[in-house]
Amino acid sequence: MKQSYFIIGTDTNVGKTYVASALVRHFAKAGYQTIGMKPIASGCEQTPDGDLLNDDVLALSTASNVVAPLDMTNPYRFSPAIAPHIAAEQAGEIIDCEKIKQAYHELTQLAEVVVVEGAGGFLVPLNRQETLADLAVTLNIPMILVVGMRLGCINHALLTVEAIKSRGLTLAGWVANQVDAEMPVFEENLASLQQRIAVPCISVVRWQNDVNFNADSFIAK
Repeated sequence: MKQSYFIIGTDTNVGKTYVASALVRHFAKAGYQTIGMKPIASGCEQTPDGDLLNDDVLALSTASNVVAPLDMTNPYRFSPAIAPHIAAEQAGEIIDCEKIKQAYHELTQLAEVVVVEGAGGFLVPLNRQETLADLAVTLNIPMILVVGMRLGCINHALLTVEAIKSRGLTLAGWVANQVDAEMPVFEENLASLQQRIAVPCISVVRWQNDVNFNADSFIAK
């Protein structure tokens, strides 16, 4: 089996890494050689050996059962916890989607399943011309949308779904992740999204609970 998924979010801090790591563990537990990839990471800290490492990248690596070089699983690493294109400019670099695509294809030769985690929201800039959406088009793999369940999530989710559809990309499923412990009318918001998003909700994650994927979802068991 060869499968890949691109995990994106309705915004930053909506649980993309939490869901992506859970998905990596899901496939690894099912017996597949699985690896996580985070093409662009801001907010990295220097390791004792002088490299830059991000907590999200570490979480994906820990969940994976395939080992690959850091330059392959995380081609772009920046110290400031700021927007990727600004971090890259400050570092004197230009984020290149083709470089990321090459690293992704190398990972597909090592693993049966590659889970790619995006940065920020779907239209976050990567350079002066391209956004994360352009990277999604370049990779052209099924996408999973993590919806941060809080006030305003319906608008953010439906706008993102429209942006995905308008680019001819495949939205394979979505995850409702409660990021606001006190979110009012959670169930009503969830029902509204389920009614309006025409692909499966593969997991509903209540505040700080585990991610459990639906048994009847598209994901391999």
